[in-house]
Amino acid sequence: MSKTWFITGASRGFGREWTIAALERGDTVAATARDTSTLDDLVQQFGDAVLPLKLDVTDRDAVVAAVKDAHDRYGRLDVVVNNAGYGQFGMVEEISEAEARAQIETNVFGALWVTQAVLPYLREQGSGHILQVSSIGGISAFPNIGIYNASKWALEALSQSLAAEVADFGIKVTIVEPGAYSTDWGGASAKHAAANPAYDAFREKAAEQRKARAGNPGDPGATRAAVLQVVDAENPPLRIFFGDAALTIATRDYESRLAEWRAWEPVSIAAHGTRA
Repeated sequence: MSKTWFITGASRGFGREWTIAALERGDTVAATARDTSTLDDLVQQFGDAVLPLKLDVTDRDAVVAAVKDAHDRYGRLDVVVNNAGYGQFGMVEEISEAEARAQIETNVFGALWVTQAVLPYLREQGSGHILQVSSIGGISAFPNIGIYNASKWALEALSQSLAAEVADFGIKVTIVEPGAYSTDWGGASAKHAAANPAYDAFREKAAEQRKARAGNPGDPGATRAAVLQVVDAENPPLRIFFGDAALTIATRDYESRLAEWRAWEPVSIAAHGTRA
């Protein structure tokens, strides 16, 4: 059976790829973007199967209205993709208050507002699948993108709690964690804090580390089949990596954490204490 999707950030990157994937197989998509003219070609190609909606996900009232418009148009929502977001570059000391707040407003609160807006409809119909687009930076953390990592770690925690809360309503949650891909995430979509010269030497080192991690970036188009497989699964995963390097990074990171926790376990246990 065909599905109805609600996808934020559908104008570029994974949002656009997954919008096309859904439309090409006969699904319907409410596709949101700050500039809906970026969706004109899809409207021309797929007609009424795509509903372009102008949306800034940081505007909670606008989110509620857009979700209602999508539900009014199609009568149901089967797959909700929280994809809207961007990368804020800058060392932790360099990030301004405005930059920090804007990153969290979009990457965390934007996803929260969409999630809250769709849940009454999904509970009413007793089904639905929410896809939260996180990152390998949502379970690990790297220099020069600390506030971005913070936003994705928050999204991960929010989504894991959400999954437990809505399971009895027949609603599924999947956190998609892409590695490096040839999108404009680090290019035109990115924002950069004003550089502090004190970090210039380390900035070069961090750039080299990032280049090594990225390796050979993946093809965003290759994620189309993967995301369809996830949304069509009877028992989809809570978390899934997209890309070939993410699991290696995660394994190294988590093994390091476990080793450190174990090394300091005597101190941890002693800190528990006993009551007289």
